[in-house]
Amino acid sequence: MLSINPFSILSNSIPIQAMQGFVLLMILLVAGGTIYDMIEKQNATYFFRNWKKAKLSKTRDISFSQILVIIFKTITVDVFSAAEFCSFNRRLAHLLTFYGFIGYVISTIVMVFVYLPEQTITPVIWPLIWYLSALLICIGCYWFWFFIRVDVAAEGNSRFRLVQADIFVLSLAISSTFAILWAYFQTSNPILSNVFLMFYLLSNLILFGSIPWSKFAHMFYKPGAALQKRVADADGSRRNLPEPADKPAIYGSARRLPRNY
Repeated sequence: MLSINPFSILSNSIPIQAMQGFVLLMILLVAGGTIYDMIEKQNATYFFRNWKKAKLSKTRDISFSQILVIIFKTITVDVFSAAEFCSFNRRLAHLLTFYGFIGYVISTIVMVFVYLPEQTITPVIWPLIWYLSALLICIGCYWFWFFIRVDVAAEGNSRFRLVQADIFVLSLAISSTFAILWAYFQTSNPILSNVFLMFYLLSNLILFGSIPWSKFAHMFYKPGAALQKRVADADGSRRNLPEPADKPAIYGSARRLPRNY
């Protein structure tokens, strides 16, 4: 099962052009939803306004080589290792979801656009990456959903409480779950597989179609915010904040560990 391209089997009943068109539609929904979110919430305007304000209050210039180092640190530390999270569990859950999503998207695009129709032999590595990535997404999302969410872990709310901010993580987890179930039952139970396929397509439409109302677009904003923060620290503007105090931070207490999210 893990060595078979699930989209290759699906091409027996659904035209290849339809599958490729659906993937392209999802890409367009991501682009359109992100642009709409930027216009509606004026995120780009906020970032550029802060950038101009920081230029006026900077105390030193930074060279082009320093900018390259800052960009490299932002990518490797803030993006690829999620250094913003203080909690190890929160960080690990984020990284599982992050790398799982990247592998899942890349392997899906490769298998749909490169290794179809069924007569084309798909290298074993691509279906393996697809299944493993979907599994990583499920582990990361469900771990976060049931045990790490701040309103559950710190505020004591029900694990089954739903708010608008949960659309992204929940639809991503459900989409990955239905993906695995659809592919697993393709050969053993085609009827059940078709049922899971319908839910898989529906959950993808919800995931990528709800971007203006979910936290999906934050994955594009966070690297920009992290880069802006590092540049502000380097040029001395510090986002109009004072220098760090010599006295160490004394948050939390001896009886209870601080919960930083």
